[in-house]
Amino acid sequence: MNLEVKIDELTLKNPVMPASGTFGFGLEFKDIFDLKNLGALVVKTITKNPRLGNRPPRVYEVSCGMINSIGLANPGWDYFREKILPQIKDLNDILILNIAGESVEEFEYLAREAQRFDEIKALELNVSCPNVSKGGIAFGTDLEALKQIVSSVRKIYSKTLIVKLTPNVTDITVYAKAAENAGADALTLINTFSGMVIDVKSKKPVLGNKHGGVSGPAIRPMAVKMVYDCFKAVSIPLIGVGGIDSKEAALEFFLAGATAIQVGSQNFVEPGFMPRLIRELGEYLREENIEGIAKLTGLAHRREENV
Repeated sequence: MNLEVKIDELTLKNPVMPASGTFGFGLEFKDIFDLKNLGALVVKTITKNPRLGNRPPRVYEVSCGMINSIGLANPGWDYFREKILPQIKDLNDILILNIAGESVEEFEYLAREAQRFDEIKALELNVSCPNVSKGGIAFGTDLEALKQIVSSVRKIYSKTLIVKLTPNVTDITVYAKAAENAGADALTLINTFSGMVIDVKSKKPVLGNKHGGVSGPAIRPMAVKMVYDCFKAVSIPLIGVGGIDSKEAALEFFLAGATAIQVGSQNFVEPGFMPRLIRELGEYLREENIEGIAKLTGLAHRREENV
């Protein structure tokens, strides 16, 4: 069955890809399954300079999910370009680089650098990470700053530009429309919800950074609603993410309006989940006699109109 989808100028063989930060650079999984089977490979966030990240503890399990405060730990652009990119450039035909910065200039620098490499097919702007004291959350929750980041990168970067939005705002559709108007080709919805856990024995926060990002099945209903709302607000493709741990969970996002999906926390639970999900989505299309996965995008809206 036809699992092919289009994100701007990119044609993905299927709509399944990892969420940035939950799959490393792909090297950690390449011996578990063939990464060419994925629709795209999204790597963990890269910043201009190396980042050590937040102090530990960084990860804690919560009911129906997890909370993390990694703090965008990464080796920086130079190391990525010289040491990592040569190892991963052939792992998948569509390599999506997730980038973040603490200033407009840093985003511009990374966009300019990424533009030079044919292996990098798209950029995903991380303007939404709730784990750092600078950068991500400031841009993602400030409408004018979001517009400035997207429009500045758009002037530099000519290939597919994806913006990953934070859910930690009052009305995400306002930010979705702002990103679209500033030049985004697609939106990833959503990043983690800001939260914290306090240990009742020590009587202090369990994470070294005190607060972090909540992910996993617990956030899926909110993520699905945000995809649903944004589908009505913008005309560019949406990539749904948030608690996808089954075929049914993935289908919710397509029906709500997603063209493609990203798998995050479930990669830690079941490293081989994505190839299984791809297989099960194909079986679902066959059982339901649906011509292609693209036919499902936004179907819940059309069904609602016909009621």
